[in-house]
Amino acid sequence: MIERRKILIGAGAALTTSLFTGRVKGANDRIAVGHIGLGAMGSSNLGFALKLPDVQVATLCDVYQPHLEKAVAAAGKAEVKPKTVKDFREIIADKSIDAVCISTPDHWHAYMTVEACKAGKDVFVEKPSSVYVEEGQKMVQAARKYNRVVQAGTMQRSGGYFKKAAEIVKSGVLGEVTFVHTWQSGAVKKQGWGKPADAPVPEGLDWDMWLGPARKVPFNLNRWGVGVTSFPTFRYFWDYAGGAMTDWGVHLIDPVHQCFGEPMPTSISAMGDKLYVDDNVDTPDTMMATFRYPKFLLTYESRTANPMPMFGQGAATSIHGTEATVIVNRGGCWLVPNKGSKIEAQTYENDREMRDLNLPHWKNFIECVKSRAKPISDIETCVRSSTACILANLSMRHKTQLDWDETNWTVRQSNVRPHLKAKYRSPWKLEV
Repeated sequence: MIERRKILIGAGAALTTSLFTGRVKGANDRIAVGHIGLGAMGSSNLGFALKLPDVQVATLCDVYQPHLEKAVAAAGKAEVKPKTVKDFREIIADKSIDAVCISTPDHWHAYMTVEACKAGKDVFVEKPSSVYVEEGQKMVQAARKYNRVVQAGTMQRSGGYFKKAAEIVKSGVLGEVTFVHTWQSGAVKKQGWGKPADAPVPEGLDWDMWLGPARKVPFNLNRWGVGVTSFPTFRYFWDYAGGAMTDWGVHLIDPVHQCFGEPMPTSISAMGDKLYVDDNVDTPDTMMATFRYPKFLLTYESRTANPMPMFGQGAATSIHGTEATVIVNRGGCWLVPNKGSKIEAQTYENDREMRDLNLPHWKNFIECVKSRAKPISDIETCVRSSTACILANLSMRHKTQLDWDETNWTVRQSNVRPHLKAKYRSPWKLEV
């Protein structure tokens, strides 16, 4: 396994339970955290951090002044008075800060994570890990090179229902698994997010810093996403993210990796398009992807113009074996025997403790910062799940099946290889 992942993590790195050898905090020491990005996810992460007695929310950073003000008010209600900055580099350079929480748009995840690792800080970074395959590779390399704890925001791994699904699969009770299905459904409106015209930059926003390594373009409300919806629409532009595939898709495919020991697909084929919605975003409203893993096929279905559920669920992951099927999402975990099977059905739902995701995930991160143990969503796990989803988007966009070479962390299709590499606007450079 180590040899197989050599290109991803760098030669000589050991995949052990306790990966890190950095500074060890005492059990009663508080971890000083700097929060970068305070929009929808950033506000949520700030709220979880404020609930932990062993976390000191030290500094808040956002390029949009109203976000900063809102975050300061939230901290104030918890009787916390953090410092505020608009340039994340001040947090990276601050030696009094132990860890950073990165809740920015996806196109910033890799750069900030690598720079934080280089500065000796541990990292909590939202999913997906990155926009480009190469970025994820460098994130793992930085975490290993600088002995950092890097927890990804795939918080379902800390949830009881997902742990139960992994337990069921690993027990072998499903029999031989040959098929896995993941899906999401919804009822989007024909106008989608609309077609706002390019406009002047809103007061209090540093648009150039928001764009960062992405190409320079005029301000557009949908590209930014704030004020359009609580679910930021930057996710639907290729410059900053990967649409539903890297947003929901990571959450649906990551449990499969958790259940089967972090495999990678060997080939990926996907199709999708904007078949119904008429707006100005880039990514498809409808998509189907098939992943060939060593021992099973996995399908991903994004169906946003029809909300019909499957197995009673609007979104879920189902793992199908010769003896039974397990279905899991944030609402429950269900073991369904095949006809004629002697296995008993099991239902886990409506359990508040098993449903908790984010707070246990943050607790795990802080515990690992102190112990230097490997977190439950170690960055490599998220990079692997995110890479699978990024490859599906590339297959769709280039209209070709992709064959994945895990040993060399690339695809065998030479015409697609250049699109695995990050394209950063000057002066930003991703260097481990």
